[in-house]
Amino acid sequence: MSNILEIKGVNKTFGGLHALQDVNLQIEEGETHAIIGPNGAGKSTLLNCCIGRLIPDNGSVTFNGKNMIGMEAHDINHAGMVRVFQTPEIFPELTLLENVMIPALAKRDGTFKFNPFKSLLKETAIHEEAMATLADFNLDRFHDHHAGSMSRGDKRRLELAMGLIQHPTLLLLDEPTAGMARHDTNATIDLLKSGKMGAMTKVIIEHDMHVVFSLADRISVLARGHIIATGTPEDIKNDPKVKEAYLGETEDE
Repeated sequence: MSNILEIKGVNKTFGGLHALQDVNLQIEEGETHAIIGPNGAGKSTLLNCCIGRLIPDNGSVTFNGKNMIGMEAHDINHAGMVRVFQTPEIFPELTLLENVMIPALAKRDGTFKFNPFKSLLKETAIHEEAMATLADFNLDRFHDHHAGSMSRGDKRRLELAMGLIQHPTLLLLDEPTAGMARHDTNATIDLLKSGKMGAMTKVIIEHDMHVVFSLADRISVLARGHIIATGTPEDIKNDPKVKEAYLGETEDE
């Protein structure tokens, strides 16, 4: 399989803190790749270097054969790398339908500014796709509710819908089940394994090992800014370095 994302020799420091140290990672097209590690390991920092929110001190991040270093975050997003954040980044004063339509319009047009005096309902095709996407996440019955009024679990599903409607080539998920009850977590696992999302290339940061071992084709373990192991779930379960560095911990990053 070909690599859709290649991270080579990436370093990132904050003052005297070495958050990432010579990180090398390859993500294969079509796989679900989990990144796990203890608190402060650098997992979110690594994703931020991929999407242009942070610039590495050195190294390269190559997506679909193109180096992303130095590109603006919105250009990386438009190229097909979409991130779902640990804390849901939604528009709380807008409806769920509007929340899902806006990234679809931004993807289509390159940029989009919400105009409260211009009805989004005139965008018939995107309106229909947004409703269908909300239905995929069992949120369509709430389409006219303000996003800020929803539960944390529903907000996380809403942000997943906002990511999916952009038709990403690579979806980066930062703790997609954080704060969810177990039944909501299991429903999210099912969503990520089925339909459009099942075939999508995904990188998942997650502390819940139930989620990791339910979804991941391969797992990389990040500790103290280093990748210490990469392999199948079975490989990672049995790796003594991983057991020492991380497995068994349940803290959130």
